[in-house]
Amino acid sequence: MKSFKVLEFNEPLGEVDEQTPQPTGTQVLIRVKAAGVCHSDLHIWEGGYELGHGRKKLSLKDRGITLPRTMGHETVGEVIAFGPDAQQEAGGVKIGDIALAYPWIGCGKCAVCLAGDENLCLAPRCLGVHCDGGYSDHLLVPHPRYLIDLKGMDPVIAAPYACSGVTTYSALKKIESDLGNPIVIFGAGGLGLMALELLKAMGGKGAIVVDIDARKREAAIKAGALAAVDGNAPDALEQLAKAAGQPILSVIDLVGTPSTTQLGFDVLSKGGKLIMVGLFGGGATWALPLIAMKALTIQGSYVGNLRETKELLELVRTKKVQPIPTSPMPLAKANAALNDLKDGKLVGRAILTPG
Repeated sequence: MKSFKVLEFNEPLGEVDEQTPQPTGTQVLIRVKAAGVCHSDLHIWEGGYELGHGRKKLSLKDRGITLPRTMGHETVGEVIAFGPDAQQEAGGVKIGDIALAYPWIGCGKCAVCLAGDENLCLAPRCLGVHCDGGYSDHLLVPHPRYLIDLKGMDPVIAAPYACSGVTTYSALKKIESDLGNPIVIFGAGGLGLMALELLKAMGGKGAIVVDIDARKREAAIKAGALAAVDGNAPDALEQLAKAAGQPILSVIDLVGTPSTTQLGFDVLSKGGKLIMVGLFGGGATWALPLIAMKALTIQGSYVGNLRETKELLELVRTKKVQPIPTSPMPLAKANAALNDLKDGKLVGRAILTPG
């Protein structure tokens, strides 16, 4: 089995050859067909998150993540072997099926997991984060229930739904009651373009997109954004208000910098909601009295649960959601893909495709 692993933070991924594992217990072995390269992978590669306000950087060690680690949480593969205790449930996957691996796995035993929100478990076992992921030609998945049959969907197109797809879908669900009005989305990368497509499929009126990169703003307009605004423009707030033509009640921040959160906060009308998704880093700069005076809700949204992922794939099938731009690359170019993402050269998603 060939994998590309983080051996040292901020160092090139190491190519590692080892024996292909055999599934035990309830595990399922898949042969990887496609693995998305996500911005969250950069944080793992770099070793942590900036918290701002002079606070110590949140290290991966503090989050229970150790090295070496094979990244990759957007993975599609062919089912090739089941462990002896992996019962093939009715309607579940079977040998030869091409399936999306749900990566946001919890302990499976706590109240949060039993309620169906494994993505919020305090003892996570997430693929590509806490356990080895898809930057490899094979992947072990803990249980068949985490594999969703793609029913003919292209693996390269489907891989991003495991993260950018369900992340944006879950965020949009949190403002579902306001989708009949224009919303504001910060970030026109893979997440932003995905959000635009899903918003259309969910019957939303549309979104005004904010990004400092002119190429990404152009991509957002082509993807159907109502307008695209440069977040660095001195009159960005006025542009957003004019483009909306009415009070703005919903903002989704897919970037997560002090500047984006401040602009998102400022543009909200009374009773509005700011959904925080991006993990770029830093600290918030909001004037605390205004949170109460404007009766704002600031809510975090972390990926999505298994139920939402299944809902998402059904939405994609029934509404014929247009895929985001993808750039397939051989697995051997994993380092190049990460560097292109870090340097802002990618529009959409790089997808690693093992030979």
